[in-house]
Amino acid sequence: MLIAIISILLIIFLLIGSLNAFLFGKVHKRSYFSYEIFYTLLVVYFTVLTSFACLYFVLSFQGVILLDDGKLHRLPPFETLAHSFYFSGVTLMTVGYGDITPIGWGRLLALIESLIGYILPTAFFLKVFQGKNGERLSR
Repeated sequence: MLIAIISILLIIFLLIGSLNAFLFGKVHKRSYFSYEIFYTLLVVYFTVLTSFACLYFVLSFQGVILLDDGKLHRLPPFETLAHSFYFSGVTLMTVGYGDITPIGWGRLLALIESLIGYILPTAFFLKVFQGKNGERLSR
């Protein structure tokens, strides 16, 4: 039990240290990191995640579109909302654990959401790369 607590505290310490170094570390002139684009990416991801979660939630009142462990369950609205957010996050990050499965129109929504989640980082990377190339060309 003590080893587990020490391990968890060590992992939390390392995560905080890594985030601190990533966000507030020394930035070199040739750095491609942009706080503005990083925060924009976070906001876009959160907006897409929330929007699709709301779509899954609203469509769940038209019929069950998410299967939990392969079974149809009628859940209270709060649990349905929680399942919708969880499924949206897992789908957007293209992890797809398989514990919640879409059916019907939910499959098309999940496909579109995973495609967006797959393309977003590439689009933001290209935006940063284009911005840095534009700065070099203007010099």
